[in-house]
Amino acid sequence: MYESLLNKFRRILLQGDNKLSITSFHYLPRWIVLCIDTVLLFISVIAANQIMQSLRISFYPTFTLMERYGIILGTNIFFFIIFKTYAGLIRHSTFTDIVKLFLSSFATGFVLIVFNYSYYYATGSKIYILPGLIIYLILSFSFLLLFRVVIKQVYYLFKENNNSIVKKRVVILGTDDHAISVAQALTTDSIRPFELIGFLSNNPKYKKIRILGKPVILYKKEVCENLEQYHLQGILILGDTLSKNEKNDLVDNCLEKGLLIYNVPIVEQWNSKTQLTHQIKAIQIEDLLNREVISLDNHLIAEDLNNKVILITGGAGSIGSEMVRQIAKFNPKKLVVLDQAETPLYNLELELTENFPELNFVTELANISNMYRLAMLFELHQFDVIYHAAAYKHVPIIERNPHEAIYVNILGTMNIVKLAIANNVAKFVMISTDKAVNPTNVMGASKRAAEMYVQSIQKEKGVETLFITTRFGNVLGSNGSVIPHFRRQIERGGPVTVTHPDIIRYFMTIPEACQLVLQAGTMGKGGEIFVFDMGKPVRIMDLATRMIRLSGFIPEKDIQIKVTGLRPGEKLYEELLADETFHLPTHHKKIMVAKDVAIPFLDLKKLFEAIVKAALREQEMEVVRILKKIVVEYKSENSDFSELDAK
Repeated sequence: MYESLLNKFRRILLQGDNKLSITSFHYLPRWIVLCIDTVLLFISVIAANQIMQSLRISFYPTFTLMERYGIILGTNIFFFIIFKTYAGLIRHSTFTDIVKLFLSSFATGFVLIVFNYSYYYATGSKIYILPGLIIYLILSFSFLLLFRVVIKQVYYLFKENNNSIVKKRVVILGTDDHAISVAQALTTDSIRPFELIGFLSNNPKYKKIRILGKPVILYKKEVCENLEQYHLQGILILGDTLSKNEKNDLVDNCLEKGLLIYNVPIVEQWNSKTQLTHQIKAIQIEDLLNREVISLDNHLIAEDLNNKVILITGGAGSIGSEMVRQIAKFNPKKLVVLDQAETPLYNLELELTENFPELNFVTELANISNMYRLAMLFELHQFDVIYHAAAYKHVPIIERNPHEAIYVNILGTMNIVKLAIANNVAKFVMISTDKAVNPTNVMGASKRAAEMYVQSIQKEKGVETLFITTRFGNVLGSNGSVIPHFRRQIERGGPVTVTHPDIIRYFMTIPEACQLVLQAGTMGKGGEIFVFDMGKPVRIMDLATRMIRLSGFIPEKDIQIKVTGLRPGEKLYEELLADETFHLPTHHKKIMVAKDVAIPFLDLKKLFEAIVKAALREQEMEVVRILKKIVVEYKSENSDFSELDAK
């Protein structure tokens, strides 16, 4: 009988779904905390009584011992309830919990002293000896505080010993309030992946100072000075406390020492729904290629977009979807997102519904080469502004399927241009690419042809729509771009494939590119090609090497870099301006306007009609031959179409 009851108790206590699962409980119920605190108060009363007796201090005979105890305990428990000292999680006790304990003890002492002297003035007899009350208050506060400290430390020790995460030894760069807030978050999270060793500072006044019990490590010139003895594995940097150049120098210095760099958001940018340790990310190549924050004239952009019906073609793509997010902030009357990719369009619809609940938007599944479908949409929505981002962009695939480039990049553009004019759309902004300059592949040539069409039709009589073209290079992190491709290869253990050791490319972040598109859209008077300042070009081999090192690997030792040779239509470097084109500055330092001579529209019209017919027949050689007549500077490289240049 006894054994069966004992076994049943064990099952209830240690197994199954129960309120007090000792092996995995999340927190002590509040009533248990209150009971434990009450027991500690009772122990404090007894201890205070023993101390008084050892000092041979006699008590007032006014009340019995139990009555005196009862009044003290009742008063203290009453203030426990008032200040809710039992409400916090014991294992996560903070300074606020200590303050609550102090206030409850102080209030208890104050009330008992007032009661003691009130009784004395009423009856001429006292109940408590003042030193005895003070001893009790000190003991009770100490026991309550000690209980919380012990539980907290035991919990952390238990978690540490049962935690299989191998922690990285890191330091925080900086000693300001933001750095200390991050340090506090790291030191109170028992399952953190980092072990904080200290702080880094170049301020000599912090010598021999400790913050949160951690040393401040001084350096003079290079951050990595004096760190060998600490056996560090990484450095945490906060938000944008370093400029791009400072961040790059730090990364180069640390990578030489085998240290990883982690980005930590500043306190104001913490996501309250996510643990801080999940917001600390290893620095990415995008962080090092980022440039200074762009200065925008939001007033002009708002005038362009506020209360307007706006169409974004290719709206589910990398550029198009970011255009949607940015335009959503300018209160459009209606935002129509058009794309032929069903799943990305659906995902964007879910995102907009969640993040922009007040936005009036419509997603339309359509192919821009289908003129009849587009005509229905133009009649339905009556657009004011169009951002044309729909295009095929992958050079090798388009080189194998040139007729598809004609359907989308040329015919699709022609369709939207014609409908924009017919429906009196106020402004049409086309997004082009640096591959359209002196093109060496079908993709770049088809985009250049689209630019020419937009420029030339602007000169036609009766055209009131403003046609504006924007041109920029590669964007970081776009679908199919080189950086995500390298990242996947590194995650698989390599090799990382580079087409040529000397190939270079311009890079810009997606938000930056879209911001400049919006700004350029406010400048256009019709027929211009706006070219963005892309900064310095990046050598792709250096990019691959740096990404491998940022991932904690050694190039050519842990992960190989393999040169595969240039792909069909690929060239070593891209240009933003053709040789015969010059450019003029605008009032925005990152935007230039290219001065290019527009070809008469009637001359282009016949060639465009011919190339569309050839594409419909899938006559690839004829398509490219006509494309070369339209874009005379188009010379194929490393391609089957090179023979057309020889002819």
